[in-house]
Amino acid sequence: MDTPTDRQAAIREGALIPIGQLARETGCKVQTVRWYEEVGLLPSPARTEGGHRLYGRAHRERLAFIRHAREFGFGLEAIRKLLDLAAHPERPCGDAHALAVSQLAEVEAKLRRLADLRDELARLVETGCRDGIAAECRVLETLADHDHGHCLSAAHAAPSGAVTK
Repeated sequence: MDTPTDRQAAIREGALIPIGQLARETGCKVQTVRWYEEVGLLPSPARTEGGHRLYGRAHRERLAFIRHAREFGFGLEAIRKLLDLAAHPERPCGDAHALAVSQLAEVEAKLRRLADLRDELARLVETGCRDGIAAECRVLETLADHDHGHCLSAAHAAPSGAVTK
C-alpha cells in the first residue's frame, strides 16, 4: 500500500477496513483496538491521507487471536508470549504449554475462591434478615465486618494486593 491509489483500491476490494468495521467484525470496542495497538499487541495499521486507520486480514486474525486468548483469561504478557510463539512456528510449543498450565492453575484457584464465596453468600442469605430493620440487618452487619469475623472463612476475600471493582 505505497500510494493513496493502492489504499483506495484495497478499501474498495475489502482488503483494508476502517477501525469501526474491524471492531464490529471481531467483537471489540474501537477503544480496545486502539489500546491493543498502544501496548504493542496489534501492529500499527496503514493510514489514509486523512490519518484514518486501515486494517488488513492479518490485523483481523491477530485481534481474533488476542480476543480468544483473553476469553481464556490470559493476561497481556502471556498473550504477548503466545503471539511471539505463533509468529515462530518452528519453535517448540513447551512455552505455550507452560503458559496454559499456569493459566489453568489460576482458573482453578479462582474457582475455589468462588466456591467459598458462594458458600458464604448462601449462609448469609440463609441466616440474614428478611423483614427486620436495617439497624438489625445481618447482611449489613456481615458486610461491615471487614475482619471477616462473621465469615466461616476469609478465603473468599480478594487476594492481598488485588483491586476489586
